[in-house]
Amino acid sequence: MRICVINTGGTIASVGQPLAPMSAERFAAAVTGLLGASLAAALPDDRLHIDTGLRFPGGGLLDSTDLRPSDWCRIARRVLELYADHDAFVILHGTDTMDFTGAALPLLLNVFDAMGLARAALSKPVILTGSQLPLFRDTPEGLVLNAGSDGFANLAGALHCARLRLPEVAVFFGGQLLRGSRALKVSTTRFAGFDSPHLPPLAEVGIGIRHGTSPLPGPAAPELSLNHPAAHALALAQLDAVQACIDSQRIAQIPAMPADHGAAQPLLARMVRDALEGGATGLLLEGFGEGNIPAGNGAMQAALKGAQVPVLIASRAIDGQVGAFHYAAGAWIGATGAIAAGDMTPVAALAKLMILNTAAGYQGWDRMALRALLTRSLTGECAASDRLTGTLLPGQRLLAADGDATLMNDPDAGPRLVAGGQVLWQAPAPGRLLMQGNRLALVSPDGAVAWTSAPGAPGAVPVLTAAPPALLLVDPAGRTAPVTALAG
Repeated sequence: MRICVINTGGTIASVGQPLAPMSAERFAAAVTGLLGASLAAALPDDRLHIDTGLRFPGGGLLDSTDLRPSDWCRIARRVLELYADHDAFVILHGTDTMDFTGAALPLLLNVFDAMGLARAALSKPVILTGSQLPLFRDTPEGLVLNAGSDGFANLAGALHCARLRLPEVAVFFGGQLLRGSRALKVSTTRFAGFDSPHLPPLAEVGIGIRHGTSPLPGPAAPELSLNHPAAHALALAQLDAVQACIDSQRIAQIPAMPADHGAAQPLLARMVRDALEGGATGLLLEGFGEGNIPAGNGAMQAALKGAQVPVLIASRAIDGQVGAFHYAAGAWIGATGAIAAGDMTPVAALAKLMILNTAAGYQGWDRMALRALLTRSLTGECAASDRLTGTLLPGQRLLAADGDATLMNDPDAGPRLVAGGQVLWQAPAPGRLLMQGNRLALVSPDGAVAWTSAPGAPGAVPVLTAAPPALLLVDPAGRTAPVTALAG
């Protein structure tokens, strides 16, 4: 297996007092000279290439604190430049913003249409790793391995996990392989510096490797893979468009806070107004609990209603999820047009809002399409709420990303499609909905099949839409066919 290690800087590649990234060439020579024999023994069937071609403005590598959104694009571009020559990529990165890059890279290495279907898809592992302490130590005799560092364990673990060939961006840290768009930095002092509060690890490294959460599926067809020249060109073209404009995005991230919300000009509402008047291209609000935002005697509602840019609301709780704003304290939020971020972390929500906002003009997405994409799960950054990826069990539901439509599986009556307060379809019996072959099926509690749809194309996925309300079987090529009984 051909594994490419791309160095961006960060603690793992830093030396000196104060710590600063060494040159790419010096780091590559140190890895080859000091670790080469150990890595070759651990990975005897692999060919390791330590790349020295990535450069940031100024000509060198960076502490991740200084990485800008356009630098996410530079990292993605280097992966695409080397894509055909390697089977997997390990990216060395500073811990301060590794979770931001982990959330951004999947959106830059995949291309999506307005339905959230991948038109160009990552087909190889891209694993970010780093360390809390430098990998090497500078001495009068030259560089030596820093024996107290977590760097070697993280580098070796990431290389081992690359052999799993999971087709997605991940973060390896402290023995765990985490989905990149779900990772969150949780400690500055422990070697277990990252966690994934809403999704168990993809794998864990100990005595051997233990598989965990199912990985993303990768390309739906060979012509959609980044291995294919057309898909690769599509990804590069989008990256060009995003990189040219992304640093001009001004996403204001504002946390809710206990304050004098009864004042004539509540602080939080004033912060929102100031951000909008100052040219913010999007707002990310971190609400309490399930996304509740202090109303401020109506001042916040007035400020948000006037927003002409996307407004995402995430939860400031580490293990938080924003849903339907059903608490009285937050019920007014839905009327403002704000978008619930579901179980996205604020880090993933910021990266997603910034990248999709930038890509919208290039892709021709209007405001409604952008709004729907912000709620859809594109890279596993949130739970898929508008499409059936497994089984819709009693008590579960699908929510249309593009409007008011719900497919609710009532435990007693069975699935029903509701839009605008109207029941458009009611299943003939209770049970669970799932794909059986190329048909959607309703399976009764006793195992009998109570209903099946017309057949769909191979690989089709049921997707709920609100315009018009329907459950569609959407195939990998983007063709749609309504599930007849649910189409009204």
